Amino acid sequence: MTRWTGSLRVRLLLGTLAALALALMLAGVVLGGLFRDHVMRQFETTLTQQLDQLTARLAFDAAGQPQIDPQALSDPRWQRPFSGLYWQLDRVSADGQGRSGVLRSRSLWDTELALAADALADGGIHRHEGRGPQDAPVLMLERTVRASDTPDAQWRLIVAGDLLETRQAIDRFRGVLFLSLLMLLGLLALAALAQVLVGLAPLRAMQRALDAVREGRAQRLQGHFPSEMQPLINDFNQVLEANAVVVARARTHAGNLAHALKTPLAVLAQAAHMGAADLPALVKAQVAVSQRHIDAHLSRSRVAASVRQPGQRTPVAPALAGLLRVMQRVHAERALAFDLAPVDDTLAFAGEEQDLQEMVGNLLDNACLWARSTVRVGVAPEDGLLVISVDDDGPGISAEQRGAVLARGARLDESAPGSGLGLAIVADLARLYGGDIALENSALGGLGVRLSLPRSV
Repeated sequence: MTRWTGSLRVRLLLGTLAALALALMLAGVVLGGLFRDHVMRQFETTLTQQLDQLTARLAFDAAGQPQIDPQALSDPRWQRPFSGLYWQLDRVSADGQGRSGVLRSRSLWDTELALAADALADGGIHRHEGRGPQDAPVLMLERTVRASDTPDAQWRLIVAGDLLETRQAIDRFRGVLFLSLLMLLGLLALAALAQVLVGLAPLRAMQRALDAVREGRAQRLQGHFPSEMQPLINDFNQVLEANAVVVARARTHAGNLAHALKTPLAVLAQAAHMGAADLPALVKAQVAVSQRHIDAHLSRSRVAASVRQPGQRTPVAPALAGLLRVMQRVHAERALAFDLAPVDDTLAFAGEEQDLQEMVGNLLDNACLWARSTVRVGVAPEDGLLVISVDDDGPGISAEQRGAVLARGARLDESAPGSGLGLAIVADLARLYGGDIALENSALGGLGVRLSLPRSV
């Protein structure tokens, strides 16, 4: 593939000039041809009128000889030698031994018009181009006439007009037309240059705005742009804003991860300094806590990178059925009852299956840890979203404490297993997908969790 390089301004200008030059050249050819055809038709019409006049003035005497009174002809050029307008009368015999120049105009002087022999119907007109007096180019019209008294005698009446002046007029017109079109091309070139400069001015303004963003003097493209460019500017600003959000989120994740790892590292450093007897067990426990923090942040980073990818669709029914089978095996010793309401097979999550399993799996695991005997799961569409509900019959959480349990590492009961990251991870992942999580009282008496996620249609 050829790669176009160079200035867009130059390419646009050259392309416009090439198109204009081609259009004007074609216009010149067409106009020149039309003018020539018009002039030649007018010239031929004039000669036809002269031929008609001569035909009307042609008479025959008692002996059958033709006569044309020169004084009866209105055009004085017939009498002036080599004037450019000529007539001649030839006799045509049946045996082909005719006689040329029986009568002719004074303008021919001592020359004759020469025509090739051809068959011509009576009254019909033939058109010829040839050479006349002084070898000048002429247009000749001929007509065959007969005398009423001697019908066997056939005569050829010829009128000729000098083409030199007509061709010179055509050439002069073409020269003036060429110069006019050349001047028009120059004016159009200036207009095209002005149009290119004015039309590309917004691109230069956008370049300056981009320079301001690149140099850190602005956070988005700013300025006044044409309505045709504004959608592009808006899309670019959205990309810049999304990039800023990604950078801010990465900084937040890095800070949160550093803060989360600070405590385990401090515990390990203190234990190593004091020479604690249970150092191996302590190291194992703190490494496990650190690993959970790292996994949580990596999960959020992965979701943030893929959440805006189109075409993601995960059916909900099989994902929930698989998670419930896992929970039944993991918490088999507690003999919990799992109640899954019927799920429409057409309901699907607009995201990756792994993320759905991680969010719902954390909710189910948390419900199983606190439930006394029953965990209930339901799925329903609501306002274009997918609402997954998880209820348990455990002790529940008071309204004052519900906000705290969604914070990373917050645990209301330190004696229970876990790191306090479960609900916080679910909340973070849901919000990355544009969803949300809500805690409320369950009809079973414990905690009810409502997870809202984008629904795939």
